[in-house]
Amino acid sequence: MIEAKNKGELPPLLILLLPPFDHCVCQRWGKKSFGPCREWLLEKENKELFVNIRLRAEIRLANPPLPPLIAGAFVSTVSIEDIRDVRLGHETEGMEKYAKDVPEHRCFSIVFKDQRKNLDLIASSEDDAKHWFEGLRKIIAKSNSMSQRQKLQQYPLHFKTDKNKDNKMSFKELKNFLKEVNIQMDDSYAKQIFQQCDKSKTETLEDEEIETFYKMLTERAEIDEIFAKYSSAEGIMSRDNLLRFLREKQQEEDAVPESALSLIERYEPNETGGLAALIMTKDGFLMYLLSAEGNIFNSSHGKVYQDMTQPLSHYLVSSSHNTYLMEDQLRGPSSTEAYIRALTKGCRCVELDCWDGPNSEPVIYHGYTLTSKILFSDAIKAIKNYAFKTSPYPVIISLENHCSLEQQKMMAQHMKTILGDKLLVMPVDGNTSDFPSPEQLKGKILVKGKKLNKAEDVSDEDEAAEMEDESVKKEVEQKRTSVKLKLAKELSDIVIYCKSVHFQGFDSTTSPRAFYEMSSFTESKAQKLAQESGTSFIHHNIRHLSRVYPAGWRTDSSNYNPVDLWNIGCQIIALNFQTPGPEMDVYQGRFQDNGFSGYVLKPRFLRDKQSKFNPKSITEGIISGQQLPKVNKSKNSIVDPRVTVEIHGVQRDNGKKQTKVIENNGFNPKWDEEFGFDIDVPELALVRFVVEDFDVSTKNDFIGQYTIPFTCLKQGKELCLEQSKPHWLGPLKTSSALERPNSLDFPTRPAVTLGPLAPSPTA
Repeated sequence: MIEAKNKGELPPLLILLLPPFDHCVCQRWGKKSFGPCREWLLEKENKELFVNIRLRAEIRLANPPLPPLIAGAFVSTVSIEDIRDVRLGHETEGMEKYAKDVPEHRCFSIVFKDQRKNLDLIASSEDDAKHWFEGLRKIIAKSNSMSQRQKLQQYPLHFKTDKNKDNKMSFKELKNFLKEVNIQMDDSYAKQIFQQCDKSKTETLEDEEIETFYKMLTERAEIDEIFAKYSSAEGIMSRDNLLRFLREKQQEEDAVPESALSLIERYEPNETGGLAALIMTKDGFLMYLLSAEGNIFNSSHGKVYQDMTQPLSHYLVSSSHNTYLMEDQLRGPSSTEAYIRALTKGCRCVELDCWDGPNSEPVIYHGYTLTSKILFSDAIKAIKNYAFKTSPYPVIISLENHCSLEQQKMMAQHMKTILGDKLLVMPVDGNTSDFPSPEQLKGKILVKGKKLNKAEDVSDEDEAAEMEDESVKKEVEQKRTSVKLKLAKELSDIVIYCKSVHFQGFDSTTSPRAFYEMSSFTESKAQKLAQESGTSFIHHNIRHLSRVYPAGWRTDSSNYNPVDLWNIGCQIIALNFQTPGPEMDVYQGRFQDNGFSGYVLKPRFLRDKQSKFNPKSITEGIISGQQLPKVNKSKNSIVDPRVTVEIHGVQRDNGKKQTKVIENNGFNPKWDEEFGFDIDVPELALVRFVVEDFDVSTKNDFIGQYTIPFTCLKQGKELCLEQSKPHWLGPLKTSSALERPNSLDFPTRPAVTLGPLAPSPTA
């Protein structure tokens, strides 16, 4: 099946697992060339896809033979780091739809991290599918566990520009390479560098000469300055000096000699020195700065560190709106994959709009619109399978119920049968006076919906009523005047802590509402309440859950700013997870805190009326960046980068400031600028760094961003922009005059990495 060049007759799996992984190549074939590959391909829209994993061992498919590529055939390269998951069997909607007649054990799917469609594949046998599945899983695991040193060693510096594949670089190829990596350089200066590196005088660079050339390009004066301060005259940093750097510059007061030794062991590439000699070279120092340990994000916040024993209403909860939709709100596809993607992003509250379907099986879609439909049971299966892969804390199923009594009973039956003991059907420890905590609800799935009192009828709760589409409005109004919603007892009984009710005003001291009654608000209604009755809303959210969803006019699935509503303690701020943009950047930034668990404890003053807080301030400085990716793929296009630093928090803290534009240098731009921000409420503030390609005449192109809660910043740090492919080097600097423990007011310039930055949504 697989043939390895110069590797003998090794079995397929062994060859497949040979590290390091380079890239996937997806090739689209024409119908006439389909022929002998039919067993390997999943037909989809009359076009076929084939994946050939290419390793350094030059593995290639030998049997069945590859058909010749058609002129103009599409070839796409996909990094292993872009793969989110590999699934065996019928575990994607595509497999369920197109491959039902193919045995599950021959099917596997590659799922990507961004908005790209899944790649569904059929192998010729169970063994082949298992080899691909296990092999890809191990390659992904290997890639994820690689050190920064290993990743840098495998980066193909001249892969695209080495046109004749002779592993050498001519001067012409060098100039092309400079354009590929975003450098505009005078030809005479480029020639001078080339000749300096060409020690063999062959008019080409190879092996160590290419490495020397690359090191010259990546020299960092700002890093050299830091390294020189803590290194000896011989250009090496001893263990003790590295320890001094950690304590003075990185402000790691708990650093001990063993900490420095551990860094030398992991990041020093010099095998003759390193741990044995207790030294770190500049290369090792740079690799440390690029590692996760040099990240701006406080690693102690990368695990669950907050008190998880507070009532559920004391937490912000990562939540999705109309979770089933992959695109817009009117005509886009619905998919179980949307639930999987949201849950694996840490979402803890998903929405299901339920309607009567054929054969007594309820379906999910955006009612009154042309969005496609999926089975309710399939969505519940997806939720069961992925609810706790990212976080062990409870998932809330938010039901918008439009079904008949018969199909409501079917909904309840499906949830009980499929979810089993994961479904919460009784109060925790008999508690009916207050919410249980996320810790008590670990591994449980809660249902939010209507609940019977004495009458069988309940008020309707239809988000579609808020939509501005005239045809939708008309249908909603007709339904309201002709039918009253009846609620099945079976469905009502599984609503325990999240009873949906219409908002009738804030509690009075004489007639408080039950704690488990919760209301949903449109973004505009919630924002109006926040402006007019902010204190009352905060007090309401101490005891009750509040859910907010996008305005009806957002039929394009755009999002609203969640920050203002977090600021008044609203817990369930539902966004359209399928739509990238600043709002989702801020959202994901907020929930990377507390171990990406989907639950973030609200500040004390949003849980206790008596709490107070003091004003704070910070200073942000942008020093430099490195290897920014090209946005315009034109061969002669060079990035003109500019960085914007944004503060998102309470209104008086909001602000943004921009660096100057660095023209024609996306490889190693240097800004060396400082900005000051006054922050009164750091507990609610997020810092967002945005890198754009500046354009005088048109809208700037988005390159990347990184958003982090202010309280997750490593305080007093100098930061490095980083992107995983290729790496963003280059420090940013933060300092501050905070009057609190772990103050950010340091006159030093320590170094940590900021990344990885999120890539462009269109990448």
